Amino acid sequence: MFDMDNLVTILFVVNLLLSAIIIFRERKQTAQTWAWLLVLLFVPIVGFVLYIFLGKGISKEKIFDMRTQANVGLNVELAEQKQALKRQLFPHPPTDQVEVKQLVYLLTVFGQSLYTTGNQLTLYTDGKVKFDALIADIDQAEAHIHMEYYIYRSDALGVLVNQALVRAAKRGVKVRVLLDAWGSSRVSLKFFEELRLHGGQVSFFFPLFVPYVNPRINYRNHRKIVVIDGRIGYTGGFNVGDEYLGEVEKFGYWRDNHLRIVGPAVYSLQNRFLMDWNSQHKLEIKYDEALFPTIHTTGTVAAQVVTSGPDTEREEIKMTYLKMINLAKKEILIQTPYYIPDESIHNALKLALISGVKVHIQIPNKPDHPFVYWATYSFAAELLQFGAVIETYEKGFMHAKTMIIDSGVVSIGSANIDVRSFRLDFEVNTLIYDVETAAQARDAFLRDSADAKALTIEGYQQRAVMIKIKEGLARLISPLL
Repeated sequence: MFDMDNLVTILFVVNLLLSAIIIFRERKQTAQTWAWLLVLLFVPIVGFVLYIFLGKGISKEKIFDMRTQANVGLNVELAEQKQALKRQLFPHPPTDQVEVKQLVYLLTVFGQSLYTTGNQLTLYTDGKVKFDALIADIDQAEAHIHMEYYIYRSDALGVLVNQALVRAAKRGVKVRVLLDAWGSSRVSLKFFEELRLHGGQVSFFFPLFVPYVNPRINYRNHRKIVVIDGRIGYTGGFNVGDEYLGEVEKFGYWRDNHLRIVGPAVYSLQNRFLMDWNSQHKLEIKYDEALFPTIHTTGTVAAQVVTSGPDTEREEIKMTYLKMINLAKKEILIQTPYYIPDESIHNALKLALISGVKVHIQIPNKPDHPFVYWATYSFAAELLQFGAVIETYEKGFMHAKTMIIDSGVVSIGSANIDVRSFRLDFEVNTLIYDVETAAQARDAFLRDSADAKALTIEGYQQRAVMIKIKEGLARLISPLL
């Protein structure tokens, strides 16, 4: 007869097999491997289910068909740049503060990112200003609007943006909206019924089989991209929801960074949207020159758009952050809502500090995800003993994902400094080689310091016992956050 001893034996064998899969097939980082092994050991049945939904990698899956749609409109230019860089023919970005040759090489050859010049950039730090500008551009659209967000809510702001899209669709503008199924789980196709009635298309990235259930639930499209007529691009940290306007009491004022781009860098945003759309949608968008029109601009900014995701093991954005940290000679300024770095990033910042580089980091003073907050607090505080300046933003919620090095190069985008952004989420950042833009971002950073509170070693050591327990638990599970 089948008895309990047999069941225990079967569970033990299954655990061994799953452990072998994790160690030899997935090739995760050591901390992640041990975390999952502990889960499987202590909760064998539940652990198996959790692993299927949260732990199984997708880097070996064919999500983006590179042979048919990689760099849809940019493959020729990108190939030419790669060859030029390999012949040591480097471009000369208009910044003397940082030697960026190696960074440009990294992003072009390793990160498949087109280096562009002649861009005109506008930096938005306030949600109301950003969305006023976006809706104004939508109202001027003539050919197409491509919109991609992680979170889209059906609240007041969501209605305003949707109404603008409907007006555009009624004018004959081709509207396509791609939303992450998890992040935008509270908005349905019914909300976009009028938009779809007038020809607009709405699709969800990794759609859920039933609410909140999907084997890919742990992998999310965290990108924020809008492309209008192939000439104007928006990208950064703001999602679509009232909290991003500072109108949700829980968070207060929402501090974020977002870019409006006019220039050839828009081609990279367009290309990324097309690949994301085609990966999820049966109505594939074929290459069309009209999607990449000639852009007339008086801008002078050099920039590269870099993307990363769990479909690749290369971790392009993490490598970008690492290279920026290693290039800095004087100053590294970081804004991030989540600082849960892997060992390489954490040690790189420590090395910068003990080498005489100033490291100044701003994090939120309140959690939107409790475990993430306490892990952030703990990791950031650890840098204090190496001389870092750590501040908690007190005016509201700090959501900006910014890194500025030596007042010459700035990264603005969707990627946090955490394991999720590096390995689990689809992200997009813009690297800007421009003194004026870096100065604007730096000035905004310093203004935020006036609304922040410095964390001290003495103050941190006096934290309550319960906070220490929360931090310890959060750090223990940080590889899975």
